[in-house]
Amino acid sequence: MGFWDFLKGNNQTNNNKYNKTFYWGLNGLTNNDDTDLKKYIDDGYNINGDVFSIVNQMSSKFVSIPFYIKKIEDEESNKKYNRLLKATNYNPTFTQKIKTNQLELKALSKEDYPMPFERPNPNQTWEEFFKLTYSFLKMTGNFYWYKLMPENGINAGEPQQLYCLPAHLMKIYIRKDANMLGSEDVIEYFEMDYYNRLTRFERNEVIHVSIDNPNYGQNGEQLYGQSPLRAVWKNVLASNKGLDLNIEMLRNAGVFGFIHAKGQNLSDRQQKGLKDRMNEAKVSKEDLSNIMASSGELAFTRISLTSDELKIFEHLKYNQKMICNALGWSDSLLNNDDGGKHDKQELELKRVLINTTVPDSNIIAEAFKQGVLNEIKGYKDTILLFDYKELPEMQEDLETMSKRVVSLVADGIMNRKEARFAMRLEEIEDANLSIFTVKDDIMSLEDAILPSDDLTLNE
Repeated sequence: MGFWDFLKGNNQTNNNKYNKTFYWGLNGLTNNDDTDLKKYIDDGYNINGDVFSIVNQMSSKFVSIPFYIKKIEDEESNKKYNRLLKATNYNPTFTQKIKTNQLELKALSKEDYPMPFERPNPNQTWEEFFKLTYSFLKMTGNFYWYKLMPENGINAGEPQQLYCLPAHLMKIYIRKDANMLGSEDVIEYFEMDYYNRLTRFERNEVIHVSIDNPNYGQNGEQLYGQSPLRAVWKNVLASNKGLDLNIEMLRNAGVFGFIHAKGQNLSDRQQKGLKDRMNEAKVSKEDLSNIMASSGELAFTRISLTSDELKIFEHLKYNQKMICNALGWSDSLLNNDDGGKHDKQELELKRVLINTTVPDSNIIAEAFKQGVLNEIKGYKDTILLFDYKELPEMQEDLETMSKRVVSLVADGIMNRKEARFAMRLEEIEDANLSIFTVKDDIMSLEDAILPSDDLTLNE
């Protein structure tokens, strides 16, 4: 088949209508419809206390989750395990926990694998690396990992170090010779623009993950993630403006207006003298410096609104709530007066954990598995696991939990190995723990169901 026949679509198996629609005719740079990602850092995180506090709380909570690497022993059980967790919104009931525990025991290895290298790079720990990754994901909707890999030798092509690139400085370039009617990747390389110093990163050197972007276009806008802050950017700007306005009011003692004489006019010289005297009194440290004399009766006409009339703090509170909603956090956790007592804080922390933090951690874990672990010898079929179940807010009352588990063991529904795992206790290597028993004299389930006369004959 000739080239022109291919373009006419005779090869239906390779006629990629998606690529043909959104990438046909592109040449080089792919544009982002959100053209200024720097603003989310410069005018958001760097100077807006709400954005900083929310993102910092979220990323700090994320890296507080214990993480380790496990080998997948049973792929089908692992799929069922993840499906069940997702279906229960990562908050299963007691009965569902029993099932998830059984699937986890079957799906994943008992032992933990070490991280592929002690530190991702010489400048960061793994906690710092993941914290920065999560911050970029929430602020820009993207994160980019640069994999430093040797070109030659026995470890050629294996990641040796990882760097989190500044997501707000990255650009994506489309392959000029890409077959837009095929199924191949259309991205050729990435470029970082740092003060007009351009650094090229090849496609296989970079792991790029983006939040879903519904803003499709023929310039490949959808290849970039959408920042959660984009939808509430007006709230961020309003918050910044409100704080600026409050500072201006404080600088002017909270008022704007005119000082004038009652029943007569002040001359230009008198007006200037009065203003100069007020400035002198303002900066003077001497006793009684703020007491001034006047030969006539003076009045003041206010032309500004007070802080109470402007409702500045109510608007700031509203903007804070909107920013929290967009990022998937709770304003009750921001140390404000409406935060509530400890019980409410604990419930809110659990809510944002299962609704936001855990799903986000799965995105990062999957990127690590596909882009890093799968390319390192000895780490095939392993996963990075963020074990959120170990966090304090996910723990059930031990007394209530133990009563339920003991009852199930006593009735032969659960064995002791599963019971210890359900209670998150240290695993013990003893084959007897896998035996199902009942409470009468700690009999095995098999002995318990045999007739008593059979037991006598056997003796």
